[in-house]
Amino acid sequence: MKIFHRYILKEHFSPFTLALVVLLFVLLTNFLLRAIDRFLGKGLGIGIVVEYIALNLAWIIALAVPMAVLVATLMSFGRLSHDNEITAMRTSGVSYATILRPALVFGTLVCLVLLYFNNQVLPDANHRARLLSADINRKRPDLAVEVGYFVDDLPSYGMLARERTGTVFKDILIYSKDNHTSQMTIFADRGTMQTIDDAILLFLEDGEIHELALPDYEEYRRLQFERHRIVIPVDNLYLERRESELRGDREMDIPMMLAKIQGYRDKIGNVRERIVRRISSQTSFTLPADATSEDAVAIVGRWQAVIADSSGLSRQDSTRLMRRANNLRRGLTGDINLQNSYLKGINRYQVEIHKKFSIPFACIVFVLVGAPVGIMARRGGFAVAMALSLGFFVIYWALLIAGEELADRGLLSPFLGMWAPNILLACLGIFLLWQIQMENRVWKLDILDLFRKKAAGNNTP
Repeated sequence: MKIFHRYILKEHFSPFTLALVVLLFVLLTNFLLRAIDRFLGKGLGIGIVVEYIALNLAWIIALAVPMAVLVATLMSFGRLSHDNEITAMRTSGVSYATILRPALVFGTLVCLVLLYFNNQVLPDANHRARLLSADINRKRPDLAVEVGYFVDDLPSYGMLARERTGTVFKDILIYSKDNHTSQMTIFADRGTMQTIDDAILLFLEDGEIHELALPDYEEYRRLQFERHRIVIPVDNLYLERRESELRGDREMDIPMMLAKIQGYRDKIGNVRERIVRRISSQTSFTLPADATSEDAVAIVGRWQAVIADSSGLSRQDSTRLMRRANNLRRGLTGDINLQNSYLKGINRYQVEIHKKFSIPFACIVFVLVGAPVGIMARRGGFAVAMALSLGFFVIYWALLIAGEELADRGLLSPFLGMWAPNILLACLGIFLLWQIQMENRVWKLDILDLFRKKAAGNNTP
């Protein structure tokens, strides 16, 4: 390997690491701000919280790595251009293609690692994160009794404590709810609360129980007590971990999704055979092998026309056959809708398969775009590189989301929907590289020079 190849590769490592750390911090902070309400009041252990964050960190890494490659490329080539090292290499007879080769090798290595990560690590992490999130949502919150406020988290009871000293609550009011046979209200001077496996124990002292029979209000009882205990069953008081073999499309690796696609195709074949049998057994027509769903419905319409035009049938037979034809049409409509749902399932899994390849491949595409833009910008600053990369990444992600939506609806092929952003940005990168090679720059991106000249003009007396 030539010395300047190693030199260019070395220029990418530090910006890539810095950008990846910053992006992970920003994206993880944003995620925690949106998910923090799931932890509040749940009484979760630190281990559960760390596990939840670590599992969700997988998709954050898959999102941050391509953007970090773009930032590293912009910074490295921007600095090389600003220090006239690109010019020195060109003067020595080194072509732009040769200068770009180490960056493409770097992008390819990151692409291969991310491809393995997206197919082997990310699906399982997404699956476990979904299960853990569901377990956390099912867990009932710990009863944080706040003085002066009603607590409605207790099943069948509401509670109000006006004072608290340590673990002892004072001036307690407890009332029953969702009880259609009686209304009970309990007053107590003081009491404590204890949690067991599946229930909450309330130990009350020096109080009264007032009970009113419903719905006639004919019986009323008043009991005084020195000590009284209430047992309140509570489901899911503690976090229960559950396992499930059911996986969504983003929780599967490529072999799993290929198996799902084959299963859908087998089901479509079964539906197709059922449509052929229905038409051949209930009409005088035969559905061709290459016929579409619309052709099957059209055959039923032709069969209804034959029944209506037949003069050899009695009114009763014609009505009976027409009723059978209508039932056949409804049955075919249901089969066609079922077939369309299977096709949508195939599209959804094919989109995810292409996405597992297209997003890692974006690391190479971002090198093609970032190198010429960095040379044009002529600055290797982190802020400028981050701003430019953010702009390109927003465009890329918007195109990717739009392509995924269109492909899921069947309006665009899964391949084109997932690869169109890479193709468009790759064409833009090749065009910019050609412009630089021809020494004919379309855009001038000397951003910092513009700000510097403007500042100098403002300081001129």
